[in-house]
Amino acid sequence: MEAVAKLRNYSGSARKARLVADTIRGLEVEKALAILKYTKKHAAKPIEKLLLSAIANWQAKNADTMLEQSGLYVKTIMVDGGRMLKRFRPAPYGKAHRIRKRSNHVTIVVDSKGGPTVVGEALKAMSELDNNENES
Repeated sequence: MEAVAKLRNYSGSARKARLVADTIRGLEVEKALAILKYTKKHAAKPIEKLLLSAIANWQAKNADTMLEQSGLYVKTIMVDGGRMLKRFRPAPYGKAHRIRKRSNHVTIVVDSKGGPTVVGEALKAMSELDNNENES
């Protein structure tokens, strides 16, 4: 079962945040947290906090499953551009240069590696039981 966490309107460009997001995409959660902790990029700290939030969301959904045995990994991480604040700054000869203060939206989806296979095996077993009952 997967869990989602979203960070909206975080100041900083999406292009720079994607550099951090690409380093943890598809990794196990423990390894991703270790990488984010020692990354010097500006976007690493909020993405680390967002990943911790996604893990907490997953634990809230799966209270009966232990986190260590679940094989939790970063299934999807998307960084999209958010709203842009536009300002003008005076320039020489009476001109004005545009300043764009960018923001971004980050979405993280975490999932357990054992989740879909366990459910699939359970569905197979149930269908085999139904087939055996129908034949009898």
